Amino acid sequence: MDIRLTRRSLDTTFSLNATFDEVDFSKYDALVIPGGRAPEYLATNESVLNCARQFSDSGKLIAAICHGPLILAAAGVLKGRKCTAYRALGPVLIDAGAHWIEPKTMMDCVSDGNLITGVIYMAHPEYIQLVVKALGGKITGSDKRILFLCGDFMENSEVTVPLQSLRALGCHVDAVCPKKKAGDFCPTAVHDFEGDQTYSEKPGHNFILTATYEGLDASSYDALVIPGGRSPAYLALDNSVIALVKTFMQSEKPVASIRNGQQVLAAAGVLKGRKCTACPAVKLHVVLGGATWLEPDPIHRCYTDKNLVTGAAWSGHPEFVSQLMALLGIQVSF
Repeated sequence: MDIRLTRRSLDTTFSLNATFDEVDFSKYDALVIPGGRAPEYLATNESVLNCARQFSDSGKLIAAICHGPLILAAAGVLKGRKCTAYRALGPVLIDAGAHWIEPKTMMDCVSDGNLITGVIYMAHPEYIQLVVKALGGKITGSDKRILFLCGDFMENSEVTVPLQSLRALGCHVDAVCPKKKAGDFCPTAVHDFEGDQTYSEKPGHNFILTATYEGLDASSYDALVIPGGRSPAYLALDNSVIALVKTFMQSEKPVASIRNGQQVLAAAGVLKGRKCTACPAVKLHVVLGGATWLEPDPIHRCYTDKNLVTGAAWSGHPEFVSQLMALLGIQVSF
């Protein structure tokens, strides 16, 4: 499938790879409408509305989340259709003729024929599952248990995107943090390159942990994921974290680490003789840790060395997740 990205996200600078006018809608199998503030003004653009109508009239898949259904309401394609969205949109979607499904949680999704709607980003795992299924996709090998090693001010997208992707694939995913328990949260940070000498840093979402770190049974998990951000710098000082990482590496279970996460790997002494990449600012940690440095060129490039997957930045998530999937034996076929 050919997937094109045509707008900008709120958390980070989002690069477009096509202009709206050059896209031939007939060549695509599905239309995905993200939420945020954008749908409020996109719903006033007749070209956007015609796009939604074309997909609706052709019976092709339409997936819209959060404020995204506003565009569908303005296009007049929601009459009699079951849908949900961010709760505040209920009245306007009802006025548009939709069969409004009141969300019970922020993770709710609704599927009605070729229309899939979700409440907010927390619904992504089920939302993505429904999209894959609607497109005829089949997921195999997903009976895996994945552990995420989290900490305060880890990079927002580097924990949420891989975690939600793995859940969408059907994996059981737990997120833990030293000295914290299930239900506690870790504040996250948003990092982006905006023309300065280094990346900028802004507040992200509060990330809710799903399991308690103390008493954790590492042997019950099939893989370990280490997000980047600020957290690896102090996680690398925790002896229990070092022991956990060594356990996974010595057992040769898949370990996937991105951006600054390789600081933890270096501190654990598990990079000796390995090949890996990382955020360029972490190159010194990788080299002094005994690894062969692999240049992340382009920055989204990820590498697999035996049981170890490493990436340099959140822009590498497609490669990062797919390479971890390969190690775990997870496949998506259409």
